[in-house]
Amino acid sequence: MKKSYSGIEDKRITGDLWFHHLKRERSEGPRLKDNRYSDYKESTKSIHAGQYDDPKTGALGTPIYQCSTFYLNKNTYGAIEEGRGRDELIYTRYGNPSQWSVQEKIAALENAESSIVFSSGMSAISSTLLAILDKGSHVVSSRDIYGGTYNFLYEDLDKYGMSVSFVSPTDIHEIENSIQENTKVLYFESLTNPLLKLVPIQELVALGKKYNLRVIIDNTFLTPYNLKALDLGVDLVINSATKYLNGHSDLIAGTVAGSRKLIDRIWPQMLKNGGSLDPHACFLLERSLKTFALRLRTHNHNAMKLATYLENHPRIKRVYYPGLASHDQYELANEQLKGRNSGMVSFEIDGGDEKAHELLDHLQLPKEATSLGGVESLISLPYNTSQASLTKKQQKAIGINDGLIRLSVGVEDIEDLIQDFDHAIATLFKTELNYAKQY
Repeated sequence: MKKSYSGIEDKRITGDLWFHHLKRERSEGPRLKDNRYSDYKESTKSIHAGQYDDPKTGALGTPIYQCSTFYLNKNTYGAIEEGRGRDELIYTRYGNPSQWSVQEKIAALENAESSIVFSSGMSAISSTLLAILDKGSHVVSSRDIYGGTYNFLYEDLDKYGMSVSFVSPTDIHEIENSIQENTKVLYFESLTNPLLKLVPIQELVALGKKYNLRVIIDNTFLTPYNLKALDLGVDLVINSATKYLNGHSDLIAGTVAGSRKLIDRIWPQMLKNGGSLDPHACFLLERSLKTFALRLRTHNHNAMKLATYLENHPRIKRVYYPGLASHDQYELANEQLKGRNSGMVSFEIDGGDEKAHELLDHLQLPKEATSLGGVESLISLPYNTSQASLTKKQQKAIGINDGLIRLSVGVEDIEDLIQDFDHAIATLFKTELNYAKQY
């Protein structure tokens, strides 16, 4: 077979940046078959969407294509020449059937045209922003954003000739007033870490349309089960798949989903950053997603029950949970989340950080660890974990008060979790048990 690279050389000579050429004709893209299960509900999509049953062996489920490279042929040479490297099997950093399968499942759950999986959530965030922004661009984002994202925006964008303004995620007027002539992206989390503030997404989307801006939402705390951000008009939605999407605390991954045009723009940035997801990790993620809807239903149920118990405990000063009527944005939560309020709960305990640390020592079931979204309950203090990169002054400015605890509520039996907290708090303060079955 004759190998021709003339087309590629011509494009180099003419300066055609073919990876970024957004007007080229597209194939259907990396799809194993038409298996989005678009007309089905969440559990059915979680199980069946994207799955590739190998016709040669009859294996039920997508095989692990644990290889770094693939045989080249006429189609792949043509894809390379035409800038369709994402659509053919060439090299695993470009694409792999294990990646394609799980990407189809994620796209189905997000109601997206396309998606990419990354080697971490931060890889998804940094690759997406660098792909969408240009030199001289400006971003409006949240003061309450995850510490790793905050550091990337604050410390690294400047190296690329870009800038950022941080605002309150709940104040749409402050957000609008921060938009500049060179603003290109509004970047927010759907539910903030750790105070669980809701960004008013539809108002944010309206600003995006008014000023011709891209709206990018990190939906890690809510996931597509609790919020379909793309359905509300968001341009791109990001998840740290390490958390709820995988849900078993055994891999690191990230996702971005949106239109085929925008995802095609992000894909070459992923190539340059080297953030593709390993085939075995893709297998683990796809396996975990089969129980995604089951897990999220239990996370949500348990979090609501535990938040209600904590709110009624005399030693708990304040509880942050959007499903509680006491939450500052309870009405927005009902409108935007429709009763699906996340598995995350934050609360402040009497006695400040000292008592908070002691409580963690007394608890038996929640594990003192960073991260969230696992089947096991995970508990930590934001001041020295997720927000540790911020100064004390910065922490206070965004509401990280003494005694604040963040809890990722797992899928254990809720009666066991409430009893564990009741015993731990009673032991800590040397008081009577406050446990009641109505919680």
